[in-house]
Amino acid sequence: MNAVILTAEQYTELVNRLDILNGKLEEKSKTPTDTFLDNQEFLQLMNISKRTAQTWRDEGIVSFSQIGSKIYYRMSDVKNLLDKNRKAAFSNKKRNF
Repeated sequence: MNAVILTAEQYTELVNRLDILNGKLEEKSKTPTDTFLDNQEFLQLMNISKRTAQTWRDEGIVSFSQIGSKIYYRMSDVKNLLDKNRKAAFSNKKRNF
């Protein structure tokens, strides 16, 4: 194993860069509850039309926030929607009755 010698200045710069990277990683790893999607992102994620999204909002299927004409969905609400409508996998085994 080779030893690497750094000056105090190089060490400080390295630590600062690591702190910046750590901050960026923490920002990227936010929990889904901290993330919001705008309407266009929601449409793409769910692969639905604007009209379907409107129907889901009108029927209370998905929660949303509206500021002016801009609509936002909390990622945790989208996850809850998918979890509520989850169907368990069927067994492929044939049963003898």
